Amino acid sequence: MRLDPLTRDDLPALFAAIGRPEVFEGGYGGGPAGYRDTVDGFRAFAEGYYLWDGPGISWAVRRLADDRIVGTTTLGDLDLRNEHAHLGWTAYAPEVWGTEVNPETKLLLLGHAFASGFGRVKLQADVLNDRSRAAILKLGAVFEGVTRRDRRRADGTWRDSAVYSILVDEWPAVRAGLERRLGGGSTSSVDGGRG
Repeated sequence: MRLDPLTRDDLPALFAAIGRPEVFEGGYGGGPAGYRDTVDGFRAFAEGYYLWDGPGISWAVRRLADDRIVGTTTLGDLDLRNEHAHLGWTAYAPEVWGTEVNPETKLLLLGHAFASGFGRVKLQADVLNDRSRAAILKLGAVFEGVTRRDRRRADGTWRDSAVYSILVDEWPAVRAGLERRLGGGSTSSVDGGRG
């Protein structure tokens, strides 16, 4: 896998990967009402959803074998003073769900966050999204609780968020678990520059 800063030129390929109702059904993009069924609609959604020029970076997740964008993830809500970051806004093409894509992407981005001086990385999911919640736990994150009425869904209802975290002191064990899941490591990379 390779992580490159997401650019607007990536949006058609990203739409081909994640522009599907089943991706939004679990809560991505604010839930089913956030889904857009055209590239132009997805571009309009993307302008307000991804981090383009602010603190943090939205990433294109590319599979090295075919250089295809298979998803996206973001490291945002950066709080440098308190060494906090939020790894989220993650979605993948359904055909890569349950494969090495998520653990390898998380290995790369968590490693990047902790190497950059962050001491706590938050991950969260809609409390209704059992698949994402299970995937976060499988990474080795610790469940912290539920933040009630945390954010609006695209349909206007309020979402409760299940909150998890990984601390820098826990990172060596989490990293080792991810590497075991990947059969010993990763040949992937993170491109820290802006596209």
